[in-house]
Amino acid sequence: MISRSTLSMPITRIFRLAPLLLLLFLVAGCKPEGKRPVVKIGYMLCNSEEETMARFLPLTRYLSEQCGVDFVAVPVDTHDFEKRFKAGEFTFTHSNSLIYIVLRENHGVELVASEKRGKFGSRSVGALIARKGSGIEKLDDIRGKRLAFGPMLAPTGYLAEYDLMLSAGINPEHDLATYSIPPGSFKHEKLIYGVLYGQYDVAAAPALDLEIMAREGKISPDDFVILAQSKPIPYCTFGVAKGTDPALVKKVKEALLALKPTDTAEVEGERLKVLKAAWIDGYEELSDSDYDPIREMAKRVNMPPYQKY
Repeated sequence: MISRSTLSMPITRIFRLAPLLLLLFLVAGCKPEGKRPVVKIGYMLCNSEEETMARFLPLTRYLSEQCGVDFVAVPVDTHDFEKRFKAGEFTFTHSNSLIYIVLRENHGVELVASEKRGKFGSRSVGALIARKGSGIEKLDDIRGKRLAFGPMLAPTGYLAEYDLMLSAGINPEHDLATYSIPPGSFKHEKLIYGVLYGQYDVAAAPALDLEIMAREGKISPDDFVILAQSKPIPYCTFGVAKGTDPALVKKVKEALLALKPTDTAEVEGERLKVLKAAWIDGYEELSDSDYDPIREMAKRVNMPPYQKY
């Protein structure tokens, strides 16, 4: 408090005392709050940066609220993911399960939690499909036909289907008329539509995309024949750089596993349901050994991180 005697001082002397009075005011209890740590999460792009950020910003804000850390979402192209992680651009990773294995094998990334979505939960399935009535009824019928894959690093849009063909004695490099990958975004949808409307004879389609497109009324399951289907393998995955504070990793894991459909987070002044925004059903705790089937596929197909040439 400023005393009566201070108020009676000449104005010039009060100005000279102003810095001292300000210092006493701060010491008395008005200390600025400390800043929270900033930690970055790299999110693998799905169809576009805009879509990916719209999906996962609420989840990022939710984790910030739950863990006492300011998490920042970093959109990352699939093919740049390992390079940017190695450069230290982000600490936590959200990617498909094959990218997780690459980061695990090459950089020691640790598993945090696995995403759940659709009827297979924390797993997903790759399928080879043809249009019903096309004359392609079984896997061996695809010899000499036109096939479309999803993105090359997609576990259930490329890897699983390539492995299915090799296991059946079909070499995609020699036994197909052609194979290709649709350009641009929404590759999985494009190849499913491509089979439906005759652009391709066969497609490597994730069962999840077939499920979602059917639910949304975009396609009918009755329009397709499932020629072969892989075993269920882990879906999208949260990982973390080795050496990260174990207490923080524990908080993030617990927050992910505890997510409920009613949980919300604020983005630009609006509270959004976190799981609904992210198009997911929740998270599950898996062990790294649950990813071994993907490792075996990648070795047979000569895919990263086990490629020999």
